[in-house]
Amino acid sequence: MPGALAQGLIWAIMAIGVYLTFRILDVADLTVDGTLGLGGAVCIMCMISGMNVWLSLLLAFGAGLLAGLVTGLFHTLMGIPAILAGILTQLSLYSVNLKIMGKANQAINVDKYDLLVSLRYIKGVPFYRNTILIVAVLMVVVIAILYWFFGTELGCSIRATGCNANMARAQGINTNFNIVLGLMLSNGLVAFSGALLSQYQGFADVQMGRGAIVIGLAAVVIGEAVFSKIFRNFALKLLSVGIGSVIYYIVMQICIWFKIDTDLLKMLSAIVVAIFLAVPYWKAKYFTRVAVKKGGSSNA
Repeated sequence: MPGALAQGLIWAIMAIGVYLTFRILDVADLTVDGTLGLGGAVCIMCMISGMNVWLSLLLAFGAGLLAGLVTGLFHTLMGIPAILAGILTQLSLYSVNLKIMGKANQAINVDKYDLLVSLRYIKGVPFYRNTILIVAVLMVVVIAILYWFFGTELGCSIRATGCNANMARAQGINTNFNIVLGLMLSNGLVAFSGALLSQYQGFADVQMGRGAIVIGLAAVVIGEAVFSKIFRNFALKLLSVGIGSVIYYIVMQICIWFKIDTDLLKMLSAIVVAIFLAVPYWKAKYFTRVAVKKGGSSNA
C-alpha cells in the first residue's frame, strides 16, 4: 500500500497537467503519452552524465515545455485539430526518446546515483528522504504555483480562452498564444512527473507513457466525482485531482490483492474512466426532476 500511495502521488502531478488541458483549456491533448517518457529519458540520461538531480528535473520539465510547444504550433499555426496534433507529437516523441537514451530502456542504480525518490526510499529511511513525503511536498508546491499563476492576468486569460474562445478574442485576448502556453505548462508537468517516475522505478523506457492519458483522465474524473460538491476553490480542485490519482492506484492495488489478471488492468482503467465520465450524463437524464410551471411550460 505505501508503494501504491507513492506512485499515486507521482502520477498526481501528471494528472494535474492533464487537468489543465482537459478542463481549463477544453483541449483533448494526447501528447502526454510521449511526454511522460520524454521526461524520464531526459532525467535519467542527465543523471547518468553526472548532472545534479534537481538540474535533471528542471531539464526534463523544459523538454516537456518544448513538446507542448510543438503540439501547440501544430494546432494553432498549422490548423491541425488538437487531438491529431497531439497524436503527431506523441508519435514523433517515440523516436526522440529512442535517440535520447540510445536504446529502448535505460536503467539507473539507486546505489550509484543520488536519486530524489526511489522505491527503496519507502520504508527504513529518515522521514526527510521518504518518497511519499517528498512527492507530497512537490505536489503541494506545484498546486500553490499554479493557483498563483492562474490568479494573474495571464492565467485568467488562459482560463477565459478555455471557457469561451470567441468571447476571449472579442476582449482582445490572444487565444492562440494562450492555447500554446497552456499546452506547454501541461506537458511540462507531465514530463516532470515522468522524471520522478523514472527515478522511482529505477529506469526509463520508451513505452512507459503508453496509456498515461487514461490514468490522467481517471484521476481527474474520480477526483471531480468524489470532491466536486466539497472543493469549490481552484487550488482545492487541483488537490482533488491529486487525491483522485491516489485513489486510482489504491483501487488498482486492491485489484492485484484480489488476484485479478493484471493483463486486464488497462481495460479496467478504461472502464472506470468511461463510467465516471458517464455519471453526469446519467444524473442529468435519469435522476434530475423536471419542474413544471403554470401555463404548461417546464424547465429541467
